[in-house]
Amino acid sequence: MAQPALTELSSILDFIRWGASQFRAAELSFAHGMASALDEAAYLVLHTLHLPVDTPELYFASRLTQPEKLKVLDILERRIIERKPAAYLTREAWFAGLPFYVDERVLVPRSPIAELIEKQFYPWIDEAHVGKILDLCTGSGCIGLACAYAFPQAEVDLSDISTDALAVAQLNIERHGVQAQVHAIESDLFANLANQRYDLIVSNPPYVDAAEIDEMSSEFQHEPLLGLAAGQDGLDIVHRILATAREHLNEHGSLIVEVGNSQFALVEAYPGLAFQWLQFERGGDGVFLLTAAQLDEYAAAFKAAAPNSL
Repeated sequence: MAQPALTELSSILDFIRWGASQFRAAELSFAHGMASALDEAAYLVLHTLHLPVDTPELYFASRLTQPEKLKVLDILERRIIERKPAAYLTREAWFAGLPFYVDERVLVPRSPIAELIEKQFYPWIDEAHVGKILDLCTGSGCIGLACAYAFPQAEVDLSDISTDALAVAQLNIERHGVQAQVHAIESDLFANLANQRYDLIVSNPPYVDAAEIDEMSSEFQHEPLLGLAAGQDGLDIVHRILATAREHLNEHGSLIVEVGNSQFALVEAYPGLAFQWLQFERGGDGVFLLTAAQLDEYAAAFKAAAPNSL
């Protein structure tokens, strides 16, 4: 595969076009932050050449040296053979306009919550009332760290049950130099947060149901199952969050949770409850908001549906 490319391709644009064609022919899956084969090929080529993702197109006619060609071909070939998401090959992902270190210990950041953070959750959240934030089931820490930028006056906790994930989150805390503002805490949901209360709890927990897990492409199989699977209907973790979140929210606080395709199962599980489903300009769905007052109102229903372990 590589030999014809070495002799026939010369420019950045040549390799982007060729890579996209090869990706489409290999029927790769693009569900980890890239919209298409062309976007992913462009990202991998530019990253390998140490060029920024917003490199002006006028540079795309630049010719590659022989060593550069070999490096670009290698990463494009690895994407096809290994079927790993691009972020695992580059050890980098972008979220809310910020770079994060990622590897196979955490999910690749791709939540539509990024759009909400960039707007400081306007109009649902009053910035003046946000002094403490929890990123529950943090993974790489991308949501909580993006919140730290959006609310520089707020203290942010990143919590996760996975020590591996927290090791990655700590790397990102240090990468962004926010050790004084952001703290990583090992916790099975709220278990180790007994005395903590927050103005905003944001969570992208595991929410993939059993049927969807079985149908996932090879790319998803490189991600930690702990961060994806959530029982038969995808709600095992969400039920637990709903049953106990109010104990960790201040009176004016809000809970924002992503449930993806399990949105429909959630509505069925709690008929008549007024979940506020948030809208996104850049695409995405399955993210709800509940205020502390709503959590009080629905407390009986949430407690009844929670696992017996609570």
